[in-house]
Amino acid sequence: MHRRRIALVLTSAAAAVPLLTACGSGAHPGAAAVVGGQRITVSQLESRVNEVRDAQQAATDGSAQYEQAVAKTGGLTRNTLHTMVLDRVLHRAATDAGVSVTRKEMQEMRAGLEQQAGGSRQLETAWLQQYNVAPKRLTESLRTEIEAQKLATALGADMQTQAGQATFWKALATASKELNVDLNPRYGSWAVTKNGTVGRVDAKTPWLTQVTKEASAEQQQTA
Repeated sequence: MHRRRIALVLTSAAAAVPLLTACGSGAHPGAAAVVGGQRITVSQLESRVNEVRDAQQAATDGSAQYEQAVAKTGGLTRNTLHTMVLDRVLHRAATDAGVSVTRKEMQEMRAGLEQQAGGSRQLETAWLQQYNVAPKRLTESLRTEIEAQKLATALGADMQTQAGQATFWKALATASKELNVDLNPRYGSWAVTKNGTVGRVDAKTPWLTQVTKEASAEQQQTA
């Protein structure tokens, strides 16, 4: 089964790498993120998450299977926001590099993937299970994949090498700065990481760790 070599697979590393520099820090009530001055509202984010949950429920047989699917995607809200922001960053980097995607290219990719998967329904199910992409967002997801591949080509970046990946991520880091990505703190921060990738990272809360330790110590003293 085809996998998203660039747009989803490689970007997953960003969430697990220590923070180096974060982009944006402004307050935007009602926004989950602001990218290039455009808001991604909390309601828009919740709507995208609900699309996936509805699709998962429709694709599972009974409540037990649905609950298992939900359990496997516990971080869905934050991961969905990561994807929504990254898609905009990628599009900016692609635009800067003179890259565009045609409807024919999307149709050809979908046709090829459907043939590999055994049909349209099978492809939609596979994309839902592997990438948490609702069927109605599949074409949009394929556009992002093509855009990422064409960007890598335009940059002369061989994604099978560390040097090529570094070149690719440098372009996305530049696009992130141009767009001044700003996440609502409840969802973490948008950052350039030590290995050069960009993406959402969970906010560090040392004060919470300290409070927890103090509370634990007090409980031991009074026990």
